[in-house]
Amino acid sequence: MREMLKSFNPANGEVVGEVPVSSPEEIGEAVVRAHRAALGWRDQSLEERAQLLGRAAKRLDERAEELGHLLSREMGKPLKRGIGEVRFCSKGILGKLDEMVGALQPRTLEDDNTRSTLYYEPFGVCAAISPWNYPMSMPQWLIVPALVAGNAVVLKPSEETPLIAQAYVDTLNEFLPAGVLQIVHGADEQGRALVKADVDLIAFTGSRTAGKHILGSAADKLKRVILELGGKDPFIVLPDADIEAAAQCAVANGYENGGQMCVSNERAYVHESIAEAFEQRVAELVGNIRYGPWDDESAEMGPMINERQRAHVIGQIEDAIEKGATLLAGGVDHPDRFVVPTVLGNCDESMTVMRDETFGPVLAIQRVGSAEEAVRLANDNQLGLGGSVFGSPEAARGVARRIESGMVGVNKSCFGASGTPWVGAKESGYGYHGSVEGHRQFAQVKVISEGRLA
Repeated sequence: MREMLKSFNPANGEVVGEVPVSSPEEIGEAVVRAHRAALGWRDQSLEERAQLLGRAAKRLDERAEELGHLLSREMGKPLKRGIGEVRFCSKGILGKLDEMVGALQPRTLEDDNTRSTLYYEPFGVCAAISPWNYPMSMPQWLIVPALVAGNAVVLKPSEETPLIAQAYVDTLNEFLPAGVLQIVHGADEQGRALVKADVDLIAFTGSRTAGKHILGSAADKLKRVILELGGKDPFIVLPDADIEAAAQCAVANGYENGGQMCVSNERAYVHESIAEAFEQRVAELVGNIRYGPWDDESAEMGPMINERQRAHVIGQIEDAIEKGATLLAGGVDHPDRFVVPTVLGNCDESMTVMRDETFGPVLAIQRVGSAEEAVRLANDNQLGLGGSVFGSPEAARGVARRIESGMVGVNKSCFGASGTPWVGAKESGYGYHGSVEGHRQFAQVKVISEGRLA
């Protein structure tokens, strides 16, 4: 009998649906089909490929209500956010296609003797492996630029959210040639099989541990790799900061998606002169966050994706309390499948909540005596994805330049202007997404040079 992968509603454990688990042999066959499909796909022009994806984007928008319901039931986030994610994906494709096409156009460089043309050629087959926290947006980050560049794609989505990934692929495949975009399902075994298969490029978003395994597995054939890994984002509040603005940002960016976001604010370093006021305001805001199942219209935050993740988050809270942290909000009486939005004060680096990724609705606050101490503590971590600094613009910019993260916000979250890359430092990334440079990572640069005739 065929093994099936069941998908569960995180709020109550009920089965939402199921998909067949892909065997290693089936994954290999999918890659073979992808190579065949890639031959015709690469022969279409950039504009033709973009046009098909633009039509698919409009179809996503037409199905936003339907797909948003499925996304929220399967992942747990409130319905308005599930529908919003689908609409965001539709707009994201339509808004980025011209940028992608422009990034991949040939470029010519000349000197007195030579004219060289840079072409951006497809690699062939891209293996895309995506996580569950934004189960449509995250696959899209990998799939769309790979397809526009002329690659065929085999997607392995998270085993936690296979249904919405399947629906997303099915929607795009209403417009794409057969075999150009395929999906396989399963967990670690299937991910390893796809990475080891005859693929040319691996694009992965997920944990640092898995990213290291992928990088090692890809090394034997020097497969191209793009990795967007975890974060442990610092949030620094200087003595001259606007406390209300800092508190509002800390909560908005720290508890979005139940804290299940790679650039969630997880650890705050706050100058002791304003720490009490900041802590009080954050605790007040967090205490007002309503949580509940996906179909609770008043809910702003859903459950943890599974019991393993819930236990991890609660374990960090309990470890911090045992080591002297104080509860400023939440932290106890967690309902089944949920973690109460929590704020911890009096934290220090001995606590796992200040060192290891939490991926849950928790902000840990440590008081510091200077900006130098805040920078030292912020950088004393293997991860370096995002971060924020609040203070007078000049002082905050100076601190931001010293933070060892790929993206740092000054008096705001780390999200950049349209067209900027999504990039990690240290063990948070290997390559990046978005922007002209990011789109070009999905293509092989080929230089053809001609001598000038006398």
